Amino acid sequence: MQTQVSKKSQLKRLHILKTGADLVLHKGFSAVGLQEILSTCQIPKGSFYHYFQSKEQFGCALLEDYIAAYHTRLDQIWNSNALAKQQLIRYFKLWIDDPNMQCGWADSCLIVKLAAEVSDLSEDMRCIMAQGVAQLMQRISALIELGKQDHSINIEMDAASLSQIIYPMWLGAALLSKLQKDKAPLTQALYATEFMLTPTKPQSRKLQ
Repeated sequence: MQTQVSKKSQLKRLHILKTGADLVLHKGFSAVGLQEILSTCQIPKGSFYHYFQSKEQFGCALLEDYIAAYHTRLDQIWNSNALAKQQLIRYFKLWIDDPNMQCGWADSCLIVKLAAEVSDLSEDMRCIMAQGVAQLMQRISALIELGKQDHSINIEMDAASLSQIIYPMWLGAALLSKLQKDKAPLTQALYATEFMLTPTKPQSRKLQ
């Protein structure tokens, strides 16, 4: 009986986080008030404070849940026998369009949505986002290193440095895409990524 109650409680908490994530993704963290969360989730105020001591703690839980789910999705798309470069390109293509979602990952990214807004408002939320981004770049770096080993990526730059160029480029492209309401910046970022992962062929010298 206690297990059933615990599971029901967990499902309610997840419902609040999922509903809250949708609201925050469309409006931003500051613009979403507690009353809107309560009415959309159809829960009393007491239920909210049972799970979260404050709106900031709710925001922290929101980000932690999002980052955990993001890594789960990465595990799914990077768990294949494909070459590392192909897996990396597939990941960034999902930023543009995901057949299993109504939009690409860039449009549904809470980091893109909240990084600038929340970083000055909540140190705890900023730290969670910073740690999440660092973990993601480590995984991208590891995949680039794997690409060097399977010879699908043949570049001289070290994997960590390249990941610190590629991922921020995609964050910037996602912001521009939102501003312009156009996927062109994301498409250009994909071309640039493919270019960076492809070695430049040395030009043969013409005989005089």
